[in-house]
Amino acid sequence: MMLARDLHPGAWWLWAIGLAAAATFTLNPVALLLIWAVAALVVMSRRSEAPWAISFRLYVYLAVFVVVLRVVFRILFGTAATEADVIVLHLPQIPLPDAAAGIQLLGDVTLTALLSGLYDGLRLGAIVLCVGAANALANPKRLLKSVPPALYEIGTAVVVALTIFPQLAESVQRVNRARRLRGSPRRGVGVLRRVMVPVLEDALERSLTLAMGMDARGYGRSGRATARERLLTGLLMLVALFALSVGVYAYLDATAPRVLAVGGLSAGLVVAAAGLWSAGRRVERTRYRPDRWRAAEIITAGCGIAVAVGIDRAYALDPYAVISPLDGWPEVSPWVLAVIMVGALPAFLTPPPALDRGADPAPEARAEVVDA
Repeated sequence: MMLARDLHPGAWWLWAIGLAAAATFTLNPVALLLIWAVAALVVMSRRSEAPWAISFRLYVYLAVFVVVLRVVFRILFGTAATEADVIVLHLPQIPLPDAAAGIQLLGDVTLTALLSGLYDGLRLGAIVLCVGAANALANPKRLLKSVPPALYEIGTAVVVALTIFPQLAESVQRVNRARRLRGSPRRGVGVLRRVMVPVLEDALERSLTLAMGMDARGYGRSGRATARERLLTGLLMLVALFALSVGVYAYLDATAPRVLAVGGLSAGLVVAAAGLWSAGRRVERTRYRPDRWRAAEIITAGCGIAVAVGIDRAYALDPYAVISPLDGWPEVSPWVLAVIMVGALPAFLTPPPALDRGADPAPEARAEVVDA
């Protein structure tokens, strides 16, 4: 039996990005719903009792809202129906001025428009759900510790932005719990005001506390760098940006030689790594107990990358295997389903999360800790 421990946050983010990338390659509702299920399964089995782990439910609500919004948008702003379209709803069309020519407000709703909105919504919802899964599984503080020194300031801003939603979710739960203890009514227009004001105050207090804590720990402090070192770092970054731009252009242009694409991308990555190393020398910081990549982290990240590469290859070999027609029932290939199911392996092949020190562990968990 595997000992409980928290995985490297980078592994969870690579896994989630892989699932999100796979969702962008497909418009098959069966495949997209399976991605939803895989993300939910892994979160339910491997999320901890940390505050950020409770935000996944809000991401589910947000994903469902995105799907409904896309369908409603297709109903409000439909397209002109043809004789071959199947009309599922007759609505009166509202005439618009000449300045809005080409836009149809209401009117006949076709089955093609509804399915197109539904599939687009499922894809956007899957991406939202993957981001929510990474937020619920990855420890943001450990993620900030793992950011390279050259990207530390950018990483701080990104991590703070990513943790806003989990903190809001925790604040809403705490405020609702306090309201229930005071016997406040659960419904009514005034409930929104009684919840929003304390949540915003709590978010402001947390931001000030975080800023004071980061300032006390020396965040933003940089080391000394000579003018020559700063010039060298700037030149390396410019050369890397130019090489990467040439490589990406050659990769996207089918008439460009492949040597130019491979050479530009390779040279750009090497020079960018040298630039990041040079820029990181002016950031002085140390790590206490740095997170290490073990077999579980490699398996988790590999599953996400395998799903993305597998769906991409399936699209390259047969686009109809991952894109459903809008005039019939969706068909899905067993190969596509098997590839997506690879993303669920971290739910079984990774250790369970470490228990929260403030929580009362279950008897089985206490016995496991004692045995360890």
